Amino acid sequence: MKTGKTGVLKRIMRMKGMGAALTAFVGLIVIYAAFGFMNPMVFSGQNILNLLRSMSKYLLIGIGQSYVMITGNIDLSLGSIAGMSAMMTATLMTLGVNPIVAMLITLVLCLAVGLVNGLLVGKFKLPPFIATLGTMFIARGVAYIVNGNRNTDNIGITLGKDVADGFQNFFYYGKVLGLFNTFWIAFIIFVICFFILSKTRTGRHIYAIGSNVEAAKLSGVNVVKTTVKAYLISEFCGAIVGFILCAQAGMGNMEAGNVYEMYGVAAGVIGGVSPLGGSGILLGTFAGAAVWQTLENGLNMIGAQVGIQRIVIGVMVVAAVLVSVLRGKKKA
Repeated sequence: MKTGKTGVLKRIMRMKGMGAALTAFVGLIVIYAAFGFMNPMVFSGQNILNLLRSMSKYLLIGIGQSYVMITGNIDLSLGSIAGMSAMMTATLMTLGVNPIVAMLITLVLCLAVGLVNGLLVGKFKLPPFIATLGTMFIARGVAYIVNGNRNTDNIGITLGKDVADGFQNFFYYGKVLGLFNTFWIAFIIFVICFFILSKTRTGRHIYAIGSNVEAAKLSGVNVVKTTVKAYLISEFCGAIVGFILCAQAGMGNMEAGNVYEMYGVAAGVIGGVSPLGGSGILLGTFAGAAVWQTLENGLNMIGAQVGIQRIVIGVMVVAAVLVSVLRGKKKA
């Protein structure tokens, strides 16, 4: 029995990217403890709950961006997808559309962008930076024009307070087992995406094309189909973040999700997902999202200026990418 447990532990530790993920978790503990020493309120139960809820948006964005980065690509449209999702959902609800129908319509539109991204990059060989830069502007443009270049009214005005409260409680303000629903939504999606990436053929193909796309083709991997799947998952996560942002504000904001695509990159690379493709695990992305949110939360709690916050987080991202590149060169 003991040997079996040891064998499972060894297999877990041998997972590609586990070392970087564990390093990120250690860093998280150190950072959290340091901020707690400077301001004990960091350790308060309410702050922990709020931290987990805020982290969930970065985790979802990080999951989407990690899938794409592991294929060796990037998704610059992800933040704008979240903004488009928030505005589309809110606009439809202010027109009296049932929240479930509004979300389904929005989700289909977001997935359509994912399909376009995947085809442009996988089939037509456009550089992912260019392809997703274009769809980033398109998605943000839709977010602007869908309600006539203005933020929406409160979603409760047309739907009624009870329906609006139900939507907001489900995605942001409600709790289950003492934790905000936002965290549980992100955690469930994390578990599903972790399983897909680590236990299915689709996951193996995603790693394969990120490691060596030509070798993957020779092995029978459908590169176009796999690339499309990665972008579909990315845009799905962006759409869910849009629902959360809409529920949080109770309305649609045209600037919602601004630069969130970079938050996704940060969450991934801090957790050991290589921006060069082929390596990293979502457990690392979980740790990276937690590190990112803990930095933001801790710097706010100690009264650091916004400029200082951006500098500190920027240095963290650059350092994480540098370590990933150096690690890759060392293995090579």
